[in-house]
Amino acid sequence: MEEYTLLRQFADSWMLLALFAFFIGVVIWVFRPGSGKTYRDSADIPFRHSDAPAPPEGNDNPATSKEARQ
Repeated sequence: MEEYTLLRQFADSWMLLALFAFFIGVVIWVFRPGSGKTYRDSADIPFRHSDAPAPPEGNDNPATSKEARQ
């Protein structure tokens, strides 16, 4: 049997089944109970500091930050 024919039959049968099982696993993982809070928190990241820029990390003095120098 040719290599192409063997790989084609494998892809059409077992690999299709394996990828479908992986897809179902991902869907179950995403919609599992209790995961909504995690996704909601991740979705709100761009809006956390909408009033003012976030303070620089590791720097307690805001006068030395790049935003304050202008």
